[in-house]
Amino acid sequence: MSKKKAPYAMIAPYFILYLAFGLFPILFSLGVSFTSWDGIGEAAFVGLKNYKRVFTQDKFFYKSMLNTLILLAISTPIQIALGLFMATFLKDFFKKTRNGLQLINFLPYITTPVAVGIIFQLMFDWKSGVINAFLNLLGIESVYWLGNAWASRAVVIFMIVWKNYGYMMIMFLSGLAAISDELYEAAKIDGARWWDSFTKITIPLLRPIFIFVITTSVINGFKLFDEPQLLFNSVSQPIGGPDRAVMTVVMRFYEASFRSFEFGYGSALAYCLFLVIAAASLLLFKLIDRKKGE
Repeated sequence: MSKKKAPYAMIAPYFILYLAFGLFPILFSLGVSFTSWDGIGEAAFVGLKNYKRVFTQDKFFYKSMLNTLILLAISTPIQIALGLFMATFLKDFFKKTRNGLQLINFLPYITTPVAVGIIFQLMFDWKSGVINAFLNLLGIESVYWLGNAWASRAVVIFMIVWKNYGYMMIMFLSGLAAISDELYEAAKIDGARWWDSFTKITIPLLRPIFIFVITTSVINGFKLFDEPQLLFNSVSQPIGGPDRAVMTVVMRFYEASFRSFEFGYGSALAYCLFLVIAAASLLLFKLIDRKKGE
């Protein structure tokens, strides 16, 4: 093989695998979204009928979108704030034990999702859960956490925050490491307190990290599936929990595709979700650019 062809041969496996397992499934599912197909029989072309059904006939799509927005709007600020303050406290007050505490806080993010789901099912069980046992010690009656709409949402939000704040902490620690200690020393000499340094130095200089974590949190929030699905994966329970209170858009896609076997309609749901994520991302970038201009 000539020297000119060798580099192309070396990178060819990547492009072959990408075409086979990346681009082809994307284009194939796009084609399927314009058909009515159960995965076995012959696909029948229906044009934009599936997309029309998503926006005009599927009440569960709008309910799943509302649920997704509620979970996203509540969990994202909490996990970002918790990650930021944890990173700041570890950097400023736990310098000697920072590595160990950093690992402990990051462990939930790398824990197997199935294990996390089992743990939270046991913790919030109505009869034998640790949470209700603790409430009973305080004289509070047991709460049917996984049988009530808003209680189920609270459990999912707690699960999301517990699992993801360690990742936020790592991101903010990387940003804090890039801030020079001389800035804090100069501020201290000028009489600035810790809170003054935090609001006037730390927050403004962490702007790129904020942009990154907010953007990725919004995108991941719209793709939420593991946490609610693992909590309500029993056959006896409706998908999305009581009153479908925690059914997300991805769960609606899962129900249509792999429970009802409407692969054409499920593909249309997936591309509608893609459009929503793209629009949300563009809107977020425009808001960020406008703030930069100001």
